[in-house]
Amino acid sequence: MARYDPLLAWFRRRLRLVATAGAVGIVLGGIAAVVIAVLDDPTTASTQTFAIGTLAFGFGILGWSGSALAGRSIEGLQRRLDTNSDWTERDSRRAMTRLSGFGAGVMAGVVIVTPLLP
Repeated sequence: MARYDPLLAWFRRRLRLVATAGAVGIVLGGIAAVVIAVLDDPTTASTQTFAIGTLAFGFGILGWSGSALAGRSIEGLQRRLDTNSDWTERDSRRAMTRLSGFGAGVMAGVVIVTPLLP
């Protein structure tokens, strides 16, 4: 079991990153669906809120893959141009992971709340 400890620690950090963003997304997605349902139609509320969650999820996945593919080149370019930017590939991938987790959470929140809407 000792040889799996570093792997489990790595997995826990990644899971915590996605799970915290997902939990926030579930709460905000559910609240948004309820608020839009009160102001408009429940079908419109679930459709619009789910679409926003899908947009965030898709943008996060696309941004993560772009960071993974071009991140080192962008870091090198910034060093060469001396932009004094703190942007790193790792930070970008982390942000896109959070965004994807949030989008997935919003979609899950809508799925949980929609049957409860009037």
